[in-house]
Amino acid sequence: MAQMDMTRGAVGRDMLLYAWPLILGNLFQLSYNLADSVIVGQFIGRDALAAAGTAGPIMNILILGISGLSVGAGVLMSEFFGAGEREKLKREMSTVLLFGLFFSLTAVALGILFTSPLLRAMEVPADILPMTGAYVRVIFLGVPFTYFYNTLAAALKAVGDPKTPLKFLVLSACLNVALDLILVGWLGLGMVSSAVATVVAEACSAALSALYIHRRVPDLALDRGTARLDRALLGLTLRYGSTAALQQSCQPIGKLLIQRCVNSLGVDAMAAFNAVTRIDDFAFTPQQSIAQAITTFVAQNRGRGVRTLEDRQRVYRGFRVGLALELAYWLVICLVAETLNGPIMGLFADNETGAAAIEMGRDYLVLMGFFYIMPALSNGIQGFFRGCGRMRVTLLCTFIQVFFRVTGTYLLAPHMGIVGVALACAVGWLVMIGYEYSYYLWSRARWDRAARPFGQ
Repeated sequence: MAQMDMTRGAVGRDMLLYAWPLILGNLFQLSYNLADSVIVGQFIGRDALAAAGTAGPIMNILILGISGLSVGAGVLMSEFFGAGEREKLKREMSTVLLFGLFFSLTAVALGILFTSPLLRAMEVPADILPMTGAYVRVIFLGVPFTYFYNTLAAALKAVGDPKTPLKFLVLSACLNVALDLILVGWLGLGMVSSAVATVVAEACSAALSALYIHRRVPDLALDRGTARLDRALLGLTLRYGSTAALQQSCQPIGKLLIQRCVNSLGVDAMAAFNAVTRIDDFAFTPQQSIAQAITTFVAQNRGRGVRTLEDRQRVYRGFRVGLALELAYWLVICLVAETLNGPIMGLFADNETGAAAIEMGRDYLVLMGFFYIMPALSNGIQGFFRGCGRMRVTLLCTFIQVFFRVTGTYLLAPHMGIVGVALACAVGWLVMIGYEYSYYLWSRARWDRAARPFGQ
């Protein structure tokens, strides 16, 4: 197995080698999410595209909330790996998997039970309510597979192996697109078949990850003797993971509230918003992958021990390299959004029946192309604090951004459409970055004076 010890060696090289598989993996994952929307929009129609867009924020709340546990566990596993504590590493793996099994199954049951009341509360139009409800219930069934894949992938990334999860993600992405084309495009089985394709792909990626770890990664592989729940580690995991889960849930909860506002603008606005949020994902998710590289780098070095000025400078260099990668990616996504917004929106809808949605989406992307620099900087700073174990800081920052973003949307969108949503995003990001950067400067000054150990 290709493990990577990021506590020694060239900082820039390690960050690049670690980050690129994460970015590539996210791009593949986003590509098959995009393919879902394109296939649904082209073969089923505008109503189906709007239904899928409404379902997205609901699923993200659950999926990101649950996967927050794996994020917290990943920070702990990075620290254990950096410190050479292999027994703790394996116990942590066992604990997060066993607890997650119970948690994810409970979430599935509650999600399916409350699908209809939630959709009605979101003011989903009556003509697409049955379609949306059926789609959401099937997607809920894939939550345990998503959880297990995220946890197993986080474990592999914690020991410096981001390439293996990428391979399994690529396979599942190809499978999902192929099933979509067969079930939706060729057989014409409708929205539910698209959800089935997604669940099958998620199950495939989870199964492949589990098999690989069992056969190739003894530091993480479990057997009857090691498969147990460690209460002490569970408490620590929940302290890290619950905060990460709350943070990751803030964004989709905010998006759910924003979706409710967009729903009141009509089906054209709903379809346009579903399309542009897919493009948003191409900006945000790889930026979060670079932040994950910063987190792992900081956490591994923190686990090894940051005792000297040279140790501190290594951590700060890793952070600066991560921010440089964030800005480089922003330049790429900005260029795409500014020059290709028309062809991109044309993928999602017919130029005649969906002309209004296409125009709305183009106006949104012209603004957001420039605004994407703000989440690039914010994600990098949050990655640094997660690596330091400062989960509450990242939670507060995300809450600040979501509050201003949602409030701004309800003030601006009724008058400006989804362009108002873009402007509200910018306001939220500006406020968040101001707080994050101020806190970073204050924390660094305190750590450098040795008033407290690094990261505390």
